[in-house]
Amino acid sequence: MTGAYAQAEMKKDPDVIGRWDITMEKDGKSQPSWLEVQKSGTHTLIGRFTYAFGSARPIAEVKPNSGKFTFSIPPQWEPGNRNMDFEFEVSGDKLTGSMVYTDGKTYSFTGVRAPKLIREKEPVWGAPIKLFNGKDTQGWHTDGKNQWVVEDGILRSLHSGANLITDKTFNDFKLHIEFRYKQGSNSGVYLRGRYEVQVIDTKSGEPEPINNQFSSVYGFLPPNKMMAKDPGEWQSYDITLVGRLVTIVANGTEVICRQEIPGITGGAINSNEGEPGPLLIQGDHGPIDYRNIILTPVK
Repeated sequence: MTGAYAQAEMKKDPDVIGRWDITMEKDGKSQPSWLEVQKSGTHTLIGRFTYAFGSARPIAEVKPNSGKFTFSIPPQWEPGNRNMDFEFEVSGDKLTGSMVYTDGKTYSFTGVRAPKLIREKEPVWGAPIKLFNGKDTQGWHTDGKNQWVVEDGILRSLHSGANLITDKTFNDFKLHIEFRYKQGSNSGVYLRGRYEVQVIDTKSGEPEPINNQFSSVYGFLPPNKMMAKDPGEWQSYDITLVGRLVTIVANGTEVICRQEIPGITGGAINSNEGEPGPLLIQGDHGPIDYRNIILTPVK
């Protein structure tokens, strides 16, 4: 190689490349977010960003700017029409910056490199735990006013309200969970409280993008086959999570096999990916029923 092309090839990749677990400080609250930066070609940087809600969205270009980096993304579920503008700098394994939100206000954020979560050995499973006793919500708490009730052995959210969260936290696990939704309803099961597996009426109405449908890992991983049943029918997921690798069996058919979850999804409880986390059931998108929630943790 000669000339500018060779120089571009030999130039060291910037430290910003990689995945970052971000905490945004907004209106007195800490909001989890996630950033991935990749190199496209010899010098252009591109990426993906997950905000506190919504799905991961593409970044057309992450631009170097006097020792800092900037990027801009259009609103997704945020109010208003203004882009969200980001500026940040990287020092080793830490990141600091600011965001101008769609309301024009500026908020600060920090970030650390996301852990790889690679497991060196195959898991050894412990004893199964029945997370729902069929009688009440003992062992669970909500993140707001509780609308969850138990009727005839079924855990029910009769209308949109708070999310339901286990008191215990877990690392790697196998999960069996059964659910039933009404037409047009939408829920989700958050693994470690950070990775949403979609529970959504995909067969009715207009379909969403494939990685936002039934049995997907929201915004990241689509199922290889659509196994959703009709609204009103009981359905099941069998999910295995080891590190970042997830396998999902929907209604008896494997639809995702040992795929890597890149980062947190919108609605995560935090961005501390290296820590154990709870099981969280989404209750803020319409009525939903659950039963037979059994988790087998790693020893």
